[in-house]
Amino acid sequence: MTTIIFFLAVIIGTMAITYSAAKQTGTTKDFYAAGNRLTGLQNGIAIAGDYMSAASFLGIAGTIAMYGFDGFVYAIGFFVSYLIILFLIAEPLHNLGRYTLADAIAVRFDSLWLRGVVACTTLLITIFYMIAQLVGAGALIHYLLGVHYDTAVMIVGSLMTFYVVFGGMVATSWVQIIKAILLLTGTLVLSLIVFSRFGWSLSEMFSHVSTITPLQEQFLHPGNQLNDPLETISLHLALILGTAGLPHIISRLFTVKDAVTTRSSIYTATWVIGAFYLLTIFLGFGASTFVGYEALKNVGFGGNLTVTLLADALGGEFLMAYIAAVAFATILAVVTGLVLSASSAFAHDVYSHLIRRGLASEKEQVVMAKCSSVAVGFASIWLAIGAEKMNVAILVGLTFAVAASANLPLLLFTLYWRRFTVRGAICGVLTGLVASVVLVMAGPTVMNPDTGFIRAQPLFPLTNPGLISIPLGFLGAVLGTLLDRRDIQAETHYDRVLLQALTGIRAHGPKVASKADSA
Repeated sequence: MTTIIFFLAVIIGTMAITYSAAKQTGTTKDFYAAGNRLTGLQNGIAIAGDYMSAASFLGIAGTIAMYGFDGFVYAIGFFVSYLIILFLIAEPLHNLGRYTLADAIAVRFDSLWLRGVVACTTLLITIFYMIAQLVGAGALIHYLLGVHYDTAVMIVGSLMTFYVVFGGMVATSWVQIIKAILLLTGTLVLSLIVFSRFGWSLSEMFSHVSTITPLQEQFLHPGNQLNDPLETISLHLALILGTAGLPHIISRLFTVKDAVTTRSSIYTATWVIGAFYLLTIFLGFGASTFVGYEALKNVGFGGNLTVTLLADALGGEFLMAYIAAVAFATILAVVTGLVLSASSAFAHDVYSHLIRRGLASEKEQVVMAKCSSVAVGFASIWLAIGAEKMNVAILVGLTFAVAASANLPLLLFTLYWRRFTVRGAICGVLTGLVASVVLVMAGPTVMNPDTGFIRAQPLFPLTNPGLISIPLGFLGAVLGTLLDRRDIQAETHYDRVLLQALTGIRAHGPKVASKADSA
């Protein structure tokens, strides 16, 4: 009963936020970018709330509890990724873009073909990630409340669609801010309880966990889960480089007024995310001690119930109910950001620019954005219900691999390579996308003689394709550019783009026609 009360409190609270936000969402700027009204602190906490998914809160703590050091390796990868955003991406992208990644790219390349390719990649990334989150939500709610999996997915999917349709980016941002605060509070409370049980001694905690798990001393050393160096490198490349290409993170760079506030947002997000991932050590070690390795293994769900079991062991039903509600809020916040990102890609990039060629009225754009949110929401619900038995690790790995292999080369070369061309951009995106999908399909998560969708020996040995697909994405962009005819006029236009990216000053000059569009 306590769990149900907490869940209802989360739902009612987020609906109240949406009702308030709906009054502030009348234009496309409000819907897509919260009117650029967020402060650096607000946007930074929202970015952290958008990024710290259920996979982070539940999955990493579970991996640390079962495999020790290797679990924390994931946390390091997620955390370090924000340094790339801070130093290379955040401010230039804010200065160029309005609502989406394609907007920023279009400042340099006025190509409808490229905008369409980027929009389609954005839709694929967000839907892959959304399905993974919804599958996890369905399993969690089914376990905690006894609700049927299909019903649980429909509840979460309907709520996320409601928030976006009526509140847009304003509601999404505040849901993510509240979620981040709840998540940090719950994690801190649990961590302090765990730490107190070890007499506030880190050395005592570390020495104790090295004796109570089957791994013994090896628990504190690498190689328990990630025992293949190439697999580890591939995973880290995808985690560290993929975050900078995630559409729902990129869209948050456009919700503030200037580049200085963007930088402040990333600083805040980095500190919040760093503090959270540091605390997952206490959660994992606490679960190993007070729940036990065998109990974690026997309950199933791949260790994803570790935090709720730890809360139950340390604080009983009340604390477990609170942590379960926090996990629920975590899922809601992340999927809401994903729906908004996907609907923005379709309504703003595909409909407004490709179909209506920029002639859609303000009212028409807002209506289409809301309609596309509903369509994305229902499509995701339907796909997630069908993916109940699917290993969502496939989708998560694919999401980060595509973001790193397709979007990152496009971003970096658009910002920092004068010679880069439209054809090179399209080649890079398509090469990275196809390489990621093909290598995942040929890898051991899909092709496995015992448990795979395809019962055969894998053709590609690595679970995560980043080690191969990311260099291929960069190579495709380079070769596509070098094999293209050099365009001096376009390179001259790059000077104006670079000025705008670095300073925010919009230098006026003639638009450069795209050879890809005229071909």
